[in-house]
This record gives sequence, C-alpha cells and structure tokens, in this order.
Amino acid sequence: MTWREAAGEVSLPKDFAIDITIATEGWPTEADLRSQCVSALTAAFRQAGLEAVPGSEVSLVFTDDEAIRELNRTWRQKDKPTNVLSFPGSDPDGELYGPLLGDIVIALETVKRESVELEIDFHAHLTHLVIHGILHLFDYDHQDDEEAEVMEELERCILASLDIADPYADRPLEADAD
Repeated sequence: MTWREAAGEVSLPKDFAIDITIATEGWPTEADLRSQCVSALTAAFRQAGLEAVPGSEVSLVFTDDEAIRELNRTWRQKDKPTNVLSFPGSDPDGELYGPLLGDIVIALETVKRESVELEIDFHAHLTHLVIHGILHLFDYDHQDDEEAEVMEELERCILASLDIADPYADRPLEADAD
C-alpha cells in the first residue's frame, strides 16, 4: 500500500485542519503535499494513539535551508540547517492537545540531500519527517537515549503501517547531540 492509498483508511480528529504553506520553489504541489501529510498524520494519530480536541490545527511550512537555518539559530542556538523543526502551539488540556497543535517546518535541500545520502525515496523521507514533527508536538523527544529509543520505535511502527522501511535500520540509536 502506498501513502496515497493509506490516506483514506482512518480519519483524523473531527474538524482537524492542516494548514500548508509552501515558502520556496521546488516542493511538490500543494495537493500532493496535502495528500502525503494527511496520510502521515492519520497514521501517526492511529498508531501512536494521539488525541486532539475537535477542531485542532497543525501548520506545515515547506521551506528551504536558509529559512530553517535562521529558525534553528534563533530558537535552538544551532547555526546550521536541519531537516525538520517543530514549534508546539499549546499545552495539553488534560490528556488532549490542541486546538493549536503547532508548526512543523521542513527544509527542502536537507530532505533531498538526506534522501540521497540515506538511499531512501524522497517521499518516504518526507513522510518520516512529518511524523517526526507531529510526535514532537505531542511531547515526544530524543534528547537522551531512552527518549530517542521510545520515539524511534514509535516512528518505525507508524512508518511500517504505511509500508515505509525502517529509516533507522542501518544507523545506530543516538540522542539529539547536534
């Protein structure tokens, strides 16, 4: 099953909104990105048991290395581009998140470069990064080895539900050291 086929199997929370901004040229069309994001987010909600209040919203910004480098420098004091950044929008109300889940920002050149370096399909890598980003908005992290193991195992499960190979298979587990 492809990510396009998986998109119709399960729905996101009621009245869930996905705001897509394409801030630089070179990305797939908005319709293609929306289809891929719906599939990735649906799988994440289903497999991870994520819950959000009705009417919740997530924003996805598809940008370039220059813009994400500036965000990374400003918010993480790391003066280099990265593949994905997540900015939570609100703390959970009890066990439910929302209505503003937050922003996920993804850099085109880094995604392309990593796809080539890791020898994985661009769309598979992009799907992984959308999943990685939404998990961050639900407080999953990888600052130490234990957190990284939990988050990566969940990512593997979500990706497997979309028939996407384990992106960590040939890489050692590591916390976010950069």
